[in-house]
Amino acid sequence: MHEMTKGGNVGLATLSEDTGSLMVSLSWSSASGDGDADVSVLLLSADGKVRGDADFFFYNNPAAADGSVQLLGKTPTANGSEDRVSIDLTAVPDDVESLVVAASQYGTGHFGELDDLRVTVADRTGEALLGFTIADAGEESAFIFGELYRRAGEWKFRAVGQGYATGLAGLATDFGISVDEEEEPVPADEEETGAGEAHPEAAEQAGAAAAPSPVGPVAAPAPAVQAPAPAPSAGPDPAPARRPRGPRTAKKKVTLPKVAKKSLAENDSWRQARLFPAPTLKSDREREMRATSVLLAVMAQVPEFGRRLTAAFGAPAGRMQTFTEVTLPNGDTPRRPDGVIRVERAGKLWTALVETKTNGNPLRSEQVQDYMDIAARRGYEVVITLSNDVALEGSPLVEVKTDGRRKHKVTLWHLSWAEVAHQAQLLIRHEGVGNAAHAWLLQELLHYLQHENSGCHGFQNMGPAWVPVRNGIDTDTLCQGDERAVAVVESWERLIRQVCLRLGGELGQKVLPVQRAKRGTDQASRRAALADRLCEEGRLSAELRIDTTPGILAIAADLRTGKLRTSIEIPAPEQGYPLSWAKRLVRQLAEAPADLHVETLVEGNRGPRGTLERLRPEPGDLLPKDGVPINGFRLSLFKGMGSTRGNAESGFIRSVDEAVDRFYAGVVAHLTQPGSTERRSARRTSAPDPAEAAVLS
Repeated sequence: MHEMTKGGNVGLATLSEDTGSLMVSLSWSSASGDGDADVSVLLLSADGKVRGDADFFFYNNPAAADGSVQLLGKTPTANGSEDRVSIDLTAVPDDVESLVVAASQYGTGHFGELDDLRVTVADRTGEALLGFTIADAGEESAFIFGELYRRAGEWKFRAVGQGYATGLAGLATDFGISVDEEEEPVPADEEETGAGEAHPEAAEQAGAAAAPSPVGPVAAPAPAVQAPAPAPSAGPDPAPARRPRGPRTAKKKVTLPKVAKKSLAENDSWRQARLFPAPTLKSDREREMRATSVLLAVMAQVPEFGRRLTAAFGAPAGRMQTFTEVTLPNGDTPRRPDGVIRVERAGKLWTALVETKTNGNPLRSEQVQDYMDIAARRGYEVVITLSNDVALEGSPLVEVKTDGRRKHKVTLWHLSWAEVAHQAQLLIRHEGVGNAAHAWLLQELLHYLQHENSGCHGFQNMGPAWVPVRNGIDTDTLCQGDERAVAVVESWERLIRQVCLRLGGELGQKVLPVQRAKRGTDQASRRAALADRLCEEGRLSAELRIDTTPGILAIAADLRTGKLRTSIEIPAPEQGYPLSWAKRLVRQLAEAPADLHVETLVEGNRGPRGTLERLRPEPGDLLPKDGVPINGFRLSLFKGMGSTRGNAESGFIRSVDEAVDRFYAGVVAHLTQPGSTERRSARRTSAPDPAEAAVLS
């Protein structure tokens, strides 16, 4: 891989013969685990400016209609997270001379708080071509990592490393984006369509203020729309409505309402007709064939969905066709992969073989190896495996060998059914698709995947090591270095990844696992250390970072006591008085469960604590008697965990899902972000009232 220095440039053709489709990855790490940033891409013409606001791709406008740019979202790494962007240089319009790849922090964050700022560029096969590390970040809240630009018909990359103290707004304005700092008029019909804010910071504030639904998800901000200009009329101008600030997307999207229409059925026993029926499925073979056909058909008919799933594998944007049960020659025994995907663009084909498993059936290494060999001989680019398992970095689901003597490279990618459902839910509930028919197709796909007979329910089994490990912890006979403990740690990580996918799809927000490890630690060593801790403490733990929440959501499963603990720590406000903080916290938690445990965090000692039921009439009981400074508050809910390894009613996996849902819906969704309107309005401007003064004294 070619390592670059700030200001350097290199021609992509000198690094690879196949640079038409690129994967640009921006990564960073944070010692605290809560640092993050949002990636953006700008298309610039010869004058160094965007042609219009639609050339600005970011959190609320993640993909270009022509497929030239698509933001693929974040994936966790050992020390932080990685944000990936798929760029198809063959689809970039002729009047675009360069693509700027940048990232911005929200709120008061700055890049000096993050470590290991780095951009890498890989070709279609996933082979890393170049890398650039930014080592001088400080108070900047936005950064240009690099730039792809044309020179004499050739694409080059420049390592930029330029920061902006003015954040995303300053960066966007520099390149010709209209960013309004104040609210300004908007046509009334845009309000009727429910257009939301397109600026990332504004979108986060809107998500934090949204009211929670009874089952957990909150209403995400609707995709922004470019409303048509109102027709001119005679007489005085009407009073204009108010428009959210910030750049807006250029294309109206369709999402399905959360509230279902009233049924016309005579009684509840009538079942609505479904495009993809599942109740009659009986055998694993039937489930695999039906699931593959349903998925591939929807991918071909809903371009946004098909592109979302295949762009991560290096596929270009183009005309997609999908096939099932294709027979391919393989010596004396032809092979029949479950599916084939073919994408055509500019007369070139991108092809992939698909191998599917449902109902928890594992992938077989020898079968996948055969498909890798066939793909290499026949010029296929990718083999995609699809199952209920969740892939982990450094722990492949199947072991395959590649013949380095072959000129044609084939890459192996894995997709979980949980990720398929996650992407479908994001599109139909939050980001939108091109038309109502596409939204309905995705809804039918999602209904099929969630049906109990489909076999596509995602990760469902903690594995054969789960029961022996729990028994070993109960009898205190589990020793450090036991390989079964490592297997349980891997299953726990797969479960947490799936929880993030499910919760992120429901909320329409980024939900990522936080991994705390020393820089440079490899995955195997990290998991071995966690397995030793499991043997010693009998506890599994994880942390989730959810956009628009004021802290990290922690999950701990104590295998000795059989209890699950979900918790979040809230920092103390910078201004005000402790009694005001306690009263305001109890007021925010008016709808929270009465058995919620609230603990005051103080330096060095255990602070006051109690259930919300006891604290509601007396919030002052949260204040330390000795007047020591308060660092924050910890909110916790406890739940008994299932004893079985699978998804039965008493199953461990189901109990984790239920614990996270209950905690988010009952607690986290009611909390306000630090710096929110409620917190600012509570800042002290006069002396405390007599009751508070008495407590403080």
